Amino acid sequence: MKKILTFLLLLGFAQADDETARVVYDLTTKNLAKFEKSILKSVAVNKSLYEGEFKELEVAVIIHGGAFRFFVKDVEKTVFKTDVALVKAYGDLKKRIATMADTYEVEFLMCAASMGKYKLEKKDIMPFVKYVATSTKGVIDKQNEGYAYMKIED
Repeated sequence: MKKILTFLLLLGFAQADDETARVVYDLTTKNLAKFEKSILKSVAVNKSLYEGEFKELEVAVIIHGGAFRFFVKDVEKTVFKTDVALVKAYGDLKKRIATMADTYEVEFLMCAASMGKYKLEKKDIMPFVKYVATSTKGVIDKQNEGYAYMKIED
């Protein structure tokens, strides 16, 4: 009887892991429309699809390259202030990104190594963003944790 209970307990843990899918987005695009479609809309849709199957979807986004622009606190105080479309959309965009972090539990991870290229410091970045030493290390770590890889680039 003890062996059967142990087997059933282990089977339950194995099935619980099967109920969680994981994806890491390697985000480098500076294209606002592509960012909205590939991250803001796609993540919400895919989370709903997995919930419909009684599964969980864990999402991580590694931010580097042109994608830095979407995660600054005040776009007007950065090198991205000349991006007219971004400046126009930024009030709503900030709210939508914060919702992704809060409601959808998306983990946003920024490449700390290349922030200087865009004259950015941690104080310039939205508070829910976490940091990885390099984007490559962030992607490798997530893939080693079982995350599927999706590249979002220009």
